[in-house]
Amino acid sequence: MTDAAAVSAPAPKQHQPRGIYLLFGVEMWERFSFYGMRGFLVLFVAATLAKGGMGWTKASASRLMSFYAFACYSFPVLGGWLADRFLGTHRALVIGGFIIAAGHFTLAIPSVPCFFLGLSLVAIGTGLFKTNASTMVGQLYRPGDQRRDGGFTIFYMGINVGAFFGQIICGYFATNSDWGWHWGFGSAGVGMVLGLITYLALRRHYLPGIGDVPNRVVAAAERPPAEPMTREERDRLTALLVVMAFSITFWIAFEQASTSLNFFADNHTRRTFAGFEIPAPWFQSINPLVLFVSAPVFAALWTAMGRRGREPSTPAKMAWGLVLVALGYVFMVFAGLASASGALVSPLWLVAAYTLHTWGELCLSPIGLSFVTKLAPVKVVALMMGVWFLATGLGEFLAGQLAALTDWIAQGSLFHLFGGQADFFLVLLVLPLAVALALAVMTPWLKRRMHGRDV
Repeated sequence: MTDAAAVSAPAPKQHQPRGIYLLFGVEMWERFSFYGMRGFLVLFVAATLAKGGMGWTKASASRLMSFYAFACYSFPVLGGWLADRFLGTHRALVIGGFIIAAGHFTLAIPSVPCFFLGLSLVAIGTGLFKTNASTMVGQLYRPGDQRRDGGFTIFYMGINVGAFFGQIICGYFATNSDWGWHWGFGSAGVGMVLGLITYLALRRHYLPGIGDVPNRVVAAAERPPAEPMTREERDRLTALLVVMAFSITFWIAFEQASTSLNFFADNHTRRTFAGFEIPAPWFQSINPLVLFVSAPVFAALWTAMGRRGREPSTPAKMAWGLVLVALGYVFMVFAGLASASGALVSPLWLVAAYTLHTWGELCLSPIGLSFVTKLAPVKVVALMMGVWFLATGLGEFLAGQLAALTDWIAQGSLFHLFGGQADFFLVLLVLPLAVALALAVMTPWLKRRMHGRDV
């Protein structure tokens, strides 16, 4: 038995493999850096030169975010391919982490060339890191191991712990006049360094054999010709790709958090309490906070339904995710109506929207990560994890492009129903509902092509 197989063998009491907690930690710090910077990026770009920003319009800042996010989530396709073919997931993760840290520290230098170089480095590093951290979680489990979904839920909670503290800490430094934007960028880099130190110190003890260089690279001259995919493998890949395509709409709606919803928090929301002005990026921390509280509830719900033979399939769960993200925008339509007079609105509108968006995320994102490792053939699992993130990247790109049209739609250029930003948020309510209905209709067809692997 290989080391990897020894690690992935189920324990008699079905405890999670210890390596999941190390991957929880390293992913937590990487997401601290990623979301910590993302929380204030558009605010920095749209801030005036007098306030230390770049002086761009909100529309241009949203478009920049769309290109940056697309790069961060499309480069994992290349990162997965490099890991599958040459590097192994462990080495790709470490290289990516160092590049991410270098990018954040470059962003901390107040210079326009350093700003664009730093963004590029973070995107490249994320491409190597992101897909391979998730793939290593899947490598802890053998096919059919019932602990897999639970492991990905633990891993996903690490993502959100990092996102919560990153947006609080980096957002505070960035928007506090005593520190400034570039302190926010630098603090994000510190988080990535801490994650790498922890991982490298504990990896041999907790992840022996996981993520090593693929055997076909070590002994390339001896490997037999690659076998063609079986019909079942092709069917599963088809189902996987179709589900990925549906997930794009979810991310279009969900990822308004860093653009249109971020600007709404900054410009239209009452943020002063007891003399303290809440930084606008802090509203984005509602998402990871609610997720951390709700994830065990959702995990228990799926388990209880599974015992009764009533657990929804992955496509059905994702359809519910689309419905929930749409319902979150019901609150934002009312918030848009309330803000039409120019008055600052209650922060509870954003709290309610982010809560429903988070519940939708729990129905789609951690389930999707596990879904990839279930359906993708072993020889291309890292590559397909990259394709999953590519779908996320397409959603992020379209989210930013749509956010750039906020004022255009609010002015009635597309249609005029409620007027103002309420019409913009209405688009984000209707679109996911329509796609959820289409996915629900296709679910039986998708289940047939999974050939029983959705367990």
